[in-house]
Amino acid sequence: MKKFVEELNEKIPSGAQLTEVQVEGSKIILYSKNPEYFSENPELIKTIVSNYKKRVDVRATQEILADPDKARQIINELVPDEAGIENVTFVTDISRVIIEADKPGLVIGKSGATLKEIKEKIKWSPRVERVPVMKSKIVDTVRQVIYTDMDARKKFLEKLGKKLLTKSSSGGQKEEKRDYWVRMTALGGFRQVGRSSVFVQTPESRVLIDCGVNVAATGTKEFPYLNAPEFKIADLDAVVVTHAHLDHSGAIPYLFKYGYDGPVYSTPPTRDLMTMLQLDYVDIAQREAKKVPYGNKDIHELIKHSIVLDYKEVTDITSDMRLTFYNAGHILGSAQAHLHIGDGLHNLIYTGDLKYAKTNLLDQAETNFMRLETLIMESTYGGRTNIQQSLEIAEQQMTDVIKNTIRKGGKVLIPVLAVGRAQEVMIALDKIVRKESMDGLKCYLDGMIWDATA
Repeated sequence: MKKFVEELNEKIPSGAQLTEVQVEGSKIILYSKNPEYFSENPELIKTIVSNYKKRVDVRATQEILADPDKARQIINELVPDEAGIENVTFVTDISRVIIEADKPGLVIGKSGATLKEIKEKIKWSPRVERVPVMKSKIVDTVRQVIYTDMDARKKFLEKLGKKLLTKSSSGGQKEEKRDYWVRMTALGGFRQVGRSSVFVQTPESRVLIDCGVNVAATGTKEFPYLNAPEFKIADLDAVVVTHAHLDHSGAIPYLFKYGYDGPVYSTPPTRDLMTMLQLDYVDIAQREAKKVPYGNKDIHELIKHSIVLDYKEVTDITSDMRLTFYNAGHILGSAQAHLHIGDGLHNLIYTGDLKYAKTNLLDQAETNFMRLETLIMESTYGGRTNIQQSLEIAEQQMTDVIKNTIRKGGKVLIPVLAVGRAQEVMIALDKIVRKESMDGLKCYLDGMIWDATA
C-alpha cells in the first residue's frame, strides 16, 4: 500500500494539492485541497484509471468543505423548488452530501450543470437519490444503516481495498496457465428449486454466488450444503447476489452470524429488496415459533458490507476475478453474474433466474457476451412441455374475471408474491382500467407489496 501511494503521488502534479490517497474496495480515493484541478485536467484521471484498472473518486479535504448550514442554503438556492428536496444529509467521513428529492433530474440539471455548480461552491461531493413515491420503512432502514455508521463502513472498504491491492501487487495469478484451475461446486439449487448457491474457486480466490433458502423445507434441507469439505466461511473472499428472492439471498445473513465480514455484491434494487424479504423471513419464523437462523443484527451487518454495482459496471472482487452484472429480466434488479477469471483465462456466467422475453415491466435478459467458456443457467421452466401462454391472453383472462366479478357485485382478491409478480399484476391492472374505462375501480395494496413497490 505504501509503495502504491508513493508511486501515485509521484504521478500527480503538485497543483492538485493531494493530501491523502486511499483505496476503498476497487476504487482509488484521492483527497485534495484543489479538487477542481482534476475536472480541469480530465486526462489525468483517465491515465490513472488506465494504469491501475480502477475507478477514481476525487474528494475535497474536510478543511475546505463548506459549513453544512451554508452548504444547505447554497443547495436550496441553486436547485429549483419544483425538485422537491425533502432531505439533505452530510456524511463528513467521505466528504459527501446526500440530496433526497422528488425529481432528481432537476437537482442534477441539464447535462449535470446544476450538480457541477453545487460541487464547485460547497466542495462536498453531491449524491442525488429519489424520494420513494410511497413511504417505505425498508428504504429508510437501508439508508440509515449505511449513512449513520459511515466510519465503520469506510474502514471496511479501506480494509477490502488494501486486501485487493496487496494480492494484485504480489503477483495475483502466479501459476502458469497450464497449472491454473477453476472449480465450481453446486451447494444448492441444482435439480431442485430453492437454496440456490454456487461456490467458485481458483488457486487465489473463494467466491460464493447466491446463498438462498428453501422456505418449503425444514432442517438441513432448508439451507445450502455449507458443510461441504471445500467450503469454509473464514476463507470466503466475496459473496455475489443475483437477485433478491429468498431462494437466492435468504441465507446470506447466516454467513455474517458465523464470522463472515467480507463484501456482498449486488445491484442497488437487489440490496434493498433482499433486506425487506430477509426481515420478513425472520419475522415470520418468530411468529410461527420456528428456530430463527439469524437476526436483524446480522441483516444490518449485510447492509454495511454491501457494495452495489450497476449493470455492465466492471469491478475487481478478488485478485484474479472481475465481476460484471447483466440484466436477467426476472425481477427488478435481477442480474446475471459474469466472472472474468485470471488474465483472459476463463469467462463464466451464472444466470440466476432469468426471463427471455420482454414484459410490461422489464426488458428481456441480456444474451450478447463477447466471450464465454462456461454457462450455468437456471432452467426451472426449460422443459419441452413448459409452454406458457402469452401475456396478451393472460391479461384478457384477468380482464374477464374482473368484469364478471364486478357485474355480480363481488370483490377480486389476487394473492401474489410481493416482489416481481405483484408489480407485473399492478401494471396489467392499470392497462385494464384504462382500456375498459373502469375509472371508478379501486385497487388496494396489502402486505409487503407497498414496500417492494416503493
